[in-house]
Amino acid sequence: MSDRPRVVSGVHQLDALLGGLFIGDNVIWHDDSGSLASVFCLNFIRASLDQNRPLIYVSFDRSPRNLLEKLGPLADHPSLTILDCFTSGKGASSPVFLRFYDEPGTDRACEIVRVEEPRKIDHVMEVLYGVHAALEGYVCFVFESITGMQEVWGGEDHILNFYSHSCPRLYELNTVAYWIMEKKAHSPRLRAQISQIAQVVIDLGIKRGTTSLTILKAEDRNPAVFHKPHNYWTRDLTIAFDEERRIPGGVDLGVRLKELRSKRGLSQTDLARLVGVTPSTISQVESNLIYPSLPALLKMAEVLAVDVSSFFQEKPSAGHRLVFTAADAVEVKLPQIPEGFAYARLLTPPDLEPRAEPFLIEVPPNTTIPSHFFFHKGHELGYLVSGKLQVKFGQASYTLRGGDVLYLDSQLPDQWKNPGSSPARLLLIKIR
Repeated sequence: MSDRPRVVSGVHQLDALLGGLFIGDNVIWHDDSGSLASVFCLNFIRASLDQNRPLIYVSFDRSPRNLLEKLGPLADHPSLTILDCFTSGKGASSPVFLRFYDEPGTDRACEIVRVEEPRKIDHVMEVLYGVHAALEGYVCFVFESITGMQEVWGGEDHILNFYSHSCPRLYELNTVAYWIMEKKAHSPRLRAQISQIAQVVIDLGIKRGTTSLTILKAEDRNPAVFHKPHNYWTRDLTIAFDEERRIPGGVDLGVRLKELRSKRGLSQTDLARLVGVTPSTISQVESNLIYPSLPALLKMAEVLAVDVSSFFQEKPSAGHRLVFTAADAVEVKLPQIPEGFAYARLLTPPDLEPRAEPFLIEVPPNTTIPSHFFFHKGHELGYLVSGKLQVKFGQASYTLRGGDVLYLDSQLPDQWKNPGSSPARLLLIKIR
């Protein structure tokens, strides 16, 4: 497991599959139609800007005016820089596109930089890294697109040369970069060579009107998630996967097992080891390809600290219970945190699904944690029970002392730090 810091993609299910994005990731999107990756890019842009991360959008395919319309409210952010490789590239420096720069744009919060010679690869790289050098913190990139670059530069060798130099450099510069690549516009050879260099490769396909996402490669991740298509649908910026949909009254053992396992912070390999089966068995049960034996099912319930009936209930309830004792609390793993950097206990039973879930987080003395404890789509409320914690959001840093309250909505901390000589204890409530 990598110890590189992580960021969110803005798409909850994608973060669940990947365990988030590592700083240094170059993410290749193989797009079946040329338009499927757009909504994933927009969610990534929104998540990055919400956390005030600098983002550079390199556009070979859209004029600045068209791109601003596509981005909508996202363009109204000072952390966004647009590198316009279109106007003097595909736009051929036409007056109709150059006129954009003569119009007043003082009300725009983002910065737009026109690349004067986008047909020269060295010039593009000079401008790109010059803009990056003036920014602070982890910088995010969106390249729209590799296909557009090829149309401007001509020939796949130029693309491969640019990418093979840029990918390692962006990795070393602590960035996260999205690269869009229309599958049908490139040879299998180029796609394979670029995929070999990239850290993450995702295929977006469409067949008979159904769109699907398949992770082809993801370094430092669980290979059990690779090469499995996940159907999804979109509406505006919302992306919903079939796995997240439920049939009222239906029994879905695989989904319930995955939910309970994830709540405990266990990987499929972790659960398999504790139950005494292979990771493939857990994967097949969660995919509803097989049913576990009764002994295995009983052992799963024991490991997950739930009643067997919890696997067959859509939304278990606490019945008439009003009080939960210390014996109901269970330890949970924090997969995105290096082992020993923090400890967590879920204070209510794992098979209970309240609107709010309370966790007691303990951070040892003199410990720095390079990401947030959870990837969570809802809000969170934190109360520091004891000790001292420093929390960082981009360039801003805050110090919490006993009795202080922290409220998180869409913005996740970049770092937690206990600078003291005693453990810090944080009551963190996840709100659905």
